[in-house]
Amino acid sequence: MTVPPSALRTLNDCVQTFSSSAKSMDRQHSLALHDSGPPSMLAPKQDDRIIETSIPARLDSLRWSGFHTRVVVALGITWILDGLEVTLAGALSGAVKESPTLQFSNFDVGFANSAYLAGAVLGALGFGWLTDRIGRKKLFFITLALYLTATAATALSWNLPSYALFRFLTGAGIGGEYTAINSTIQELVPARYRGWTDLVINGSFWVGAAIGATSAIVLLDPAIVGPDLGWRLAYLSGACLGLIVFVMRMWIPESPRWLMIHGRPDQAHAIVDDIERSVLGRVQDPRQHAWPKIRLRMRDHTPLGEVAHTLFTAYRRRALVGLTLMTAQAFFYNAIFFTFALVLTDFYGITASQVGWYILPFAAGNFLGPLLLGRLFDTLGRRAMIAFTYGISGALLAVSGYLFSIGVLSAQSQTIAWMVIFFFASPAASSAYLTVSETFPLEVRALAIAMFYSIGTGIGGVAGPALFGALIDTGSRNSVFAGYLLGSGLMIAAAVVAWRFAVSAERQSLETIARPLAFVE
Repeated sequence: MTVPPSALRTLNDCVQTFSSSAKSMDRQHSLALHDSGPPSMLAPKQDDRIIETSIPARLDSLRWSGFHTRVVVALGITWILDGLEVTLAGALSGAVKESPTLQFSNFDVGFANSAYLAGAVLGALGFGWLTDRIGRKKLFFITLALYLTATAATALSWNLPSYALFRFLTGAGIGGEYTAINSTIQELVPARYRGWTDLVINGSFWVGAAIGATSAIVLLDPAIVGPDLGWRLAYLSGACLGLIVFVMRMWIPESPRWLMIHGRPDQAHAIVDDIERSVLGRVQDPRQHAWPKIRLRMRDHTPLGEVAHTLFTAYRRRALVGLTLMTAQAFFYNAIFFTFALVLTDFYGITASQVGWYILPFAAGNFLGPLLLGRLFDTLGRRAMIAFTYGISGALLAVSGYLFSIGVLSAQSQTIAWMVIFFFASPAASSAYLTVSETFPLEVRALAIAMFYSIGTGIGGVAGPALFGALIDTGSRNSVFAGYLLGSGLMIAAAVVAWRFAVSAERQSLETIARPLAFVE
């Protein structure tokens, strides 16, 4: 049977029309998935939804603005709270020993400080898992509420068990803060500012230390406040500062990077639009920019089995680097700083009420280090600066420890030596948090921070204060020097590991450094 040519032409026209309509529908569907967020009707099953988005590139393309400053202030103040807590614990150690109610020994002081760190370890793990599971913003308020309640309760302590319990709960709140805050800051700050910003925020711990020291100077003065009331008011000052932070957190949105993976792309795009309006005064048109896009398969959560495989198999080398850096800095910092006041009172005869004056210059050196050296982590690079700061601080501690052991240092010269050492040690310690928060995929970022902080602090931080408290109790300078040498050796070993294995992550997108687990080729 012969088909007429006119019929063939008609059939061909119908096929071309259908093909053109299908391509048009494909283009519209693709555009909907790219940058406006897909309508829910396009993907009824979350686990089957694949989006292609430029959200990471849009966030990294922004200049520094008032929005980023608000993020830094509202979230970075966590480290001020931690600095306040740790400084109060150190500066008030003499006061709680002299308190008519508590009457602690040096070992009791070290035990209570170790309880604080143990709480931080467990809080980081539990809240870190929740941060990756239910989101960054919810954890802001949960962890801060726990901190506020526990630090206020510390002021009401009546014996060692109650004091240690409340310190444990305070630490749990602060540990949870570390995971939620570090991950959020990493995901909101543009890549070219990330290193310096992260180091300065972590270095703001020492602003809290200065506040704590000042509070201790005033509240431990017997002419102003009684001996059993001053240390209680000092802890209440932390709760008051925390209340202010609670209000400031209202400004901060959920992480768009977290939302785009966890089945909420519409909300993620709306938040990025709001951020662009805040920074630029308008929403950027994706068609006018050559932003790289990534394809992601959305998920509700990441199974723990996949988390373990990612951290300890796929990223084994990075895990070893993070663990080494965290352990070394945790022992170095916690062992020395938690017993700072004990060294001054037991070996130099400084009264407990005067310890705060020595903490102030020490805190200044610690804050200036990240502030002045932080830019170099984005220019000279991560590997070089991490290795340098770890190595030089370890070497300087060994030298000053020897001078301490032979008795040639005064309280003033000892404080100056610590200022110089921790000028370098402070950016080193901050770079450990930077390393573990930017070198693992988004889905496991908070839990990675929690795990390496917890393991490192558990190994180096919890044992350190108790060990140094026992060494100081011996009254032997040589015994304390042996502890300093241990801390020095750990820092130098970490410097070698960083130089050999650390990732050169400076000025790179987080998704380039560690591809999301939800990534689709």
